[in-house]
Amino acid sequence: MLKVSSVLGNSQRLDGGAMFGNAPRALWKRFAEPDELGRIALACRAFLVEDGVRRVLLETGIGSFFAPELRERYGVVEAEHVLCDSLHALGLDPDDIDVIVLSHLHFDHAGGLLAPYAEGAPPRLLFPRARFVVGKAAFDRALAPHPRDRASFIPELPGLLAASGRLELVASSEEFTRLLGEHFRVTETQGHTVGMLQTSVVGAQGSAFFCADLVPGTAWVHVPMSMGYDRFPEQLIDEKAALFGGLSEAKSYLLFTHDPAVAAARIERNRDGRYQPVDPQAELRAWDLDASPSP
Repeated sequence: MLKVSSVLGNSQRLDGGAMFGNAPRALWKRFAEPDELGRIALACRAFLVEDGVRRVLLETGIGSFFAPELRERYGVVEAEHVLCDSLHALGLDPDDIDVIVLSHLHFDHAGGLLAPYAEGAPPRLLFPRARFVVGKAAFDRALAPHPRDRASFIPELPGLLAASGRLELVASSEEFTRLLGEHFRVTETQGHTVGMLQTSVVGAQGSAFFCADLVPGTAWVHVPMSMGYDRFPEQLIDEKAALFGGLSEAKSYLLFTHDPAVAAARIERNRDGRYQPVDPQAELRAWDLDASPSP
């Protein structure tokens, strides 16, 4: 048994121009209709992997740790911790999670680790049993961010993770697989942020590739599309181009964290040679990768 389920967290509305980098508004409006403030709807979706021994959560979304004024600034829609509610709907609590893999420590991917905001209370970690797996380079980046991306990190989070005694820093794909098991592989990319981890889950019949911010959603399957938030856009585009051929050939499903409508899809080349998403899945519910090549 190797099952994958999508788990919704808090949603956001962010500036469409920032999310589509140097693509003109006339182009990106085809993929995402902006509101009156120019913001587009985004999910913050995690994925639960159950291998019969452990429950592994790929990321935690943005959560609800922001104070109300910051929640408004960063477009967080719900005040409650939606990821916890989504886990409850699956019959689980944060206590039931054994491992959390964090692609990087930007707040919209790691904020769900924290308890909801309470006035006067310091930040506090949830998931009391989980080991937290982070790439060493990504962790180092969070400790000493560049001025350009400093606002993307939660200053207290690295210290809380280290103090938990359950932080696992990985520096190689071999180390990652050794830690999580034979079904788990990792690809490290640098284009969005230093040391971002993309987790692959490989079963007997099917496979899934968690894109993190390499491919936030179906609109970014188009190889030249990048975000204004990407540290090195040209490198990110090269990284997508290098990975997509193998993912397409293997018929692997890409898992999307930020697409509001699509949790997973395969990719194929069309007649013009461009990659496009196919077989989109709005959600995944206990897809057994050992039993079926598709959800």
